[in-house]
Formats: sequence, structure tokens, C-alpha cells
Amino acid sequence: MKHGVTQHTLLITVGIIWLLAGANILHIGLTYWINDSQCWLLKVCEAGLIFFLFFGIIFRKTYKKHTFRLSQKKGKHCPFSFFDTKGWILMISMITLGVVIRVYYLLPDSFIAVLYTGLSLALIATGLRFLKFWWENKYLK
Repeated sequence: MKHGVTQHTLLITVGIIWLLAGANILHIGLTYWINDSQCWLLKVCEAGLIFFLFFGIIFRKTYKKHTFRLSQKKGKHCPFSFFDTKGWILMISMITLGVVIRVYYLLPDSFIAVLYTGLSLALIATGLRFLKFWWENKYLK
């Protein structure tokens, strides 16, 4: 690809995308959290559980898959190839589901607060892992 980007640019891009997504979801989660301040200690524990489920089980596997795939790329690539097709479908589905749940009030605000807070922290932590991987491998060709 004539105007493509390197694997290193893809790695830093994916890290930044995950950080931005996490920050956006954290903002939404904290907004719901502030509006429902009952049982905050229980909600902190629940959000921690959600964090560990997403970060330790789901995102760990995704991180390993994407860092391996991206580190194998040589030459120039499409700037949007930091996700594979399955990753793009999953991301679009998750965004759509999140919007539908909030627009149609399908879940209680207290659940959204906990889910979004735990999920956002897992996204941010995974984004930081991508950036750490990029930093540690930025001089490797």
C-alpha cells in the first residue's frame, strides 16, 4: 500500500483507540454512578469483578491475538487494519448494543454504572498494555 502505515503505527494506534474508548465509557459510567450513589461499596466490588472478568479473561486473549498479528506485519498497511474483520464487527456490535441499552432504558442505571465503570477500566488497562508493547518493541524491525 503506497500511503499505508507501519506495524509500529498500528500498534500505537490500537493502544490509543482502546484508551479513548475506555475514557469515553468511563465518563458514561461515572455519570450514571453519580446519579445513583446508593451502596457505593458494593458497586465498587461489582465493578472490580467486571474489570477482572474483562481484563483477565476476554481482553487478555484479544491483546495477545492482536499484538501477535500486528507484530507479524511487514511493510505498509491500511491505517484501519489494527483490527481484523472480527474485531471491527465486535467493536461495532458492542457500541450499538451500548447505545440501544441506554436509549431504550433496557437496564437499570445502577447496573450500567457498574458495568461501564468496570469495562472502561479494563479497556484503559488493555490500551496501556498495547502502548507498553509498542514502547518495548518500537525499535524492532
